[in-house]
Amino acid sequence: MRCVAIRHVAFEDLGIWEDEIAAHGYEVVYLDAGVDDLAPFVSADLGIVLGGPVGVADLEDYPVLAEEAGLLASRVRSGLPTLAVCLGAQLLAHALGGTVEPGAPEVGWGGVDLLPAASSTALRHLDGAPVLHWHGDRIVPPAGATVLASTEATPCQAYMHGSALALQFHPEVDAERIERWLLGHTGELRSLGVSVTGLRARAREVGDDAAVAGILVIREWLRGLGTEGS
Repeated sequence: MRCVAIRHVAFEDLGIWEDEIAAHGYEVVYLDAGVDDLAPFVSADLGIVLGGPVGVADLEDYPVLAEEAGLLASRVRSGLPTLAVCLGAQLLAHALGGTVEPGAPEVGWGGVDLLPAASSTALRHLDGAPVLHWHGDRIVPPAGATVLASTEATPCQAYMHGSALALQFHPEVDAERIERWLLGHTGELRSLGVSVTGLRARAREVGDDAAVAGILVIREWLRGLGTEGS
């Protein structure tokens, strides 16, 4: 089995999820948006679109984003297991008829409020757990989506649509490698007035708890696919 992950910047990778995905029998392959041919994504056994510093508002400047949206929609129509994280979640919503609009920026470690529908999903492991938030847009989910989590600033933090699970936040991030994020997004952090030292210190405080929750989420979700060991 093959997991194909579309990556937009090198440091926003599968993080703590990568070893868990491999342990479930998947060969993990990265495709870099704007560089690699993305065609293999559409039929992969597992497809993941990761985050990045661009958004749906940038479709005209970065045509590869429209390509990704089309590939995501195709996978959902085909019923293929798909994960969409942050930018990926926004592109999926756009592809399926939802909208993405400017929201209140959320950058830092915090929780999410799980909605009743999440209790029977892998996201139940996030109850009371920290996750990394890093976004400025918010999703208005497409028709037919089930919203699973929210925060006060962002009503749709996670949703399901058919074979896809979409997450606005980052349960995959490895807090041990947060320095790559702090360096890579320094311009955004400065423009928002976010404390780099504060983010770094908070990563040390909550990173282990975040990792445990993130691994439990991906582990249960993969087991639910019924492909383990195949």
